[in-house]
Amino acid sequence: QVQLVESGGGLVQAGGSLRLSCAASGRTFSRYHMGWFRQAPGKEREFVAFIIKSGGSVYYADSVKGRFTISRDNAKGTVYLQMNSRKPEDTAVYYCAATTLVDQRPHEYDYWGQGTQVTVSS
Repeated sequence: QVQLVESGGGLVQAGGSLRLSCAASGRTFSRYHMGWFRQAPGKEREFVAFIIKSGGSVYYADSVKGRFTISRDNAKGTVYLQMNSRKPEDTAVYYCAATTLVDQRPHEYDYWGQGTQVTVSS
């Protein structure tokens, strides 16, 4: 069992930066690959970024590539999402999630955080 808690959301102006954190409980964090997803009002949940359990490989959605960086600290049981050059279309609730598969599809993730709101003003 893994419990995930996101933090770091808030209001930021377009072009600004924000870092999200996702803290995992338990001692099994390093067994899971981690993903970040987001969901805007009226839209489906979409993949943002993914990092394998060792941290050695990362993947990004085309919409955030070059602007967002995913990283993890297995000793701290935490995964991060550094978001730079924010755009108004990045406004959404951001979720972290854990999976045992190398997969970007939300239904393949076993554990989810409660989400944190990120709003980008123009």
